[in-house]
Amino acid sequence: MPQEILEAGEEPEALLYEESLQDEDVSPMDLSELLKEGTKESHERAENTQFVKDFLKGRIKRELFKLATTALYFTYSALEEEIERNKEHPAFAPLYFPLELHRTDALVKDLTYFYGEDWKDKIQCSQATKHYVERIHHIGHQEPELLVAHAYTRYMGDLSGGQVLKKVAQRALHLPSTGEGTQFYCFDNVSNAQQFKQLYRARMNALDLDNSTKARIVEEANKAFQFNMQVFDELDKIGATLVEEIQDGGLPVHDGKGDIRKCPYYVGKQGAGETSGCPFHVALAVFRHPTVQFLFAATIAAAAGVLAWYLM
Repeated sequence: MPQEILEAGEEPEALLYEESLQDEDVSPMDLSELLKEGTKESHERAENTQFVKDFLKGRIKRELFKLATTALYFTYSALEEEIERNKEHPAFAPLYFPLELHRTDALVKDLTYFYGEDWKDKIQCSQATKHYVERIHHIGHQEPELLVAHAYTRYMGDLSGGQVLKKVAQRALHLPSTGEGTQFYCFDNVSNAQQFKQLYRARMNALDLDNSTKARIVEEANKAFQFNMQVFDELDKIGATLVEEIQDGGLPVHDGKGDIRKCPYYVGKQGAGETSGCPFHVALAVFRHPTVQFLFAATIAAAAGVLAWYLM
């Protein structure tokens, strides 16, 4: 198990990552491969939800980001409650990484930043999130062998795209670069995300599961994606009712072109590019800003006045 007692002087993360080196040869029937192939269509649908596309372009309102953080809090509170309940279950025990992965404490910090110390009195679980939470609790109580599907869907996605999404949120909402409001995306106890994901997949593949159970896990992972998409759609509808926020220097952090528009579960593979390098797109983005348009119009008016005076 990940939390084994270590001898004095041993480095736990080094030991964990060493184990990941065994994850080079995979079989099509390994759980990690079945999940990768079996959820491809769900990935494609998730990346095309309007909320995700707008988020990655930096079109995220502060109030909507707060609601998204709230949804994550209720989701991870349920998930990690059930993980704790089943941490010794043979179908999940090898994947128990509370120090490295658990997000509830980080989300509490983010909610405290956005809502204040009395944040619990100011938030509520939305309808779509409630359905997601109920499913997680059902799995934890009735079918714990399927819990890996929800852990895989959430944690692997967070590790893949977390740093990119963090930067998008910080730039679009002018959040502090020191991490306030985006603690959810910080995995302080994971020194190398790629190696940790390899380790996690190796542990998944080593679970003693029959083919029928593996198929049920893939089916449950697709349900997890569906629940996430329902939350995204709910947020998108709420966002349409919110008053447009004027951000100082509100330039888009990405122009929507290229691989970065991929969903959070894949965006981490696309590199750290954050903005369009195209001068045309940059100029167009600048010109779309209301302040720039006003200054441009004022300049034209002034120039016209000078020309008229000169021609008199």
